[in-house]
Amino acid sequence: MALTLSEKKQIVSEVSAIAASAHSAVIAEYRGLTVDQMTTLRKQARESGVYLRVVKNNLAKIAVRDTDFECIQDGLTGPLMLAFSQEDPGSAARLIKEFIKDKANSKLDVKFVSVGGQMLPASELERLSKLPTRDQALAMLAGTFRAPLDKLARTINEVPGKFVRTLAAVRDQKEASA
Repeated sequence: MALTLSEKKQIVSEVSAIAASAHSAVIAEYRGLTVDQMTTLRKQARESGVYLRVVKNNLAKIAVRDTDFECIQDGLTGPLMLAFSQEDPGSAARLIKEFIKDKANSKLDVKFVSVGGQMLPASELERLSKLPTRDQALAMLAGTFRAPLDKLARTINEVPGKFVRTLAAVRDQKEASA
């Protein structure tokens, strides 16, 4: 059944709004996947904060116009699924990578990824999936800020500790000689 003009406009505006706020995108060909597999992938996407949508290519080209993902317009050919990372740049890549690990889902073929206004080859999926989540990045930043303070505390603590060890060594030496 063909989409009406109002339905097309609604799809374009929805995808455009998501693309405007997304951190990255993974574009994959879903040919060969069953309905159950797609349903499972959609459920996992909802749980991990990834916007997953199968959109006609012409509508997708219109939707990504004037966004960071305008660079993907030339690559939109064939039956494609768009996965936009909403929470952190690597969430869509992690989702697709985990989904493909299962041999039954290996027919999902990643065509390319896009991040920072650049269209990258599918081989970059691995690297994108290894980007830290927001919580992990904040923890790394906090650890970086805390490291000098920890080192200062250990250094300050070492002075009395060394003094105590020296006194103990002198006491032991006197007891041994007495």
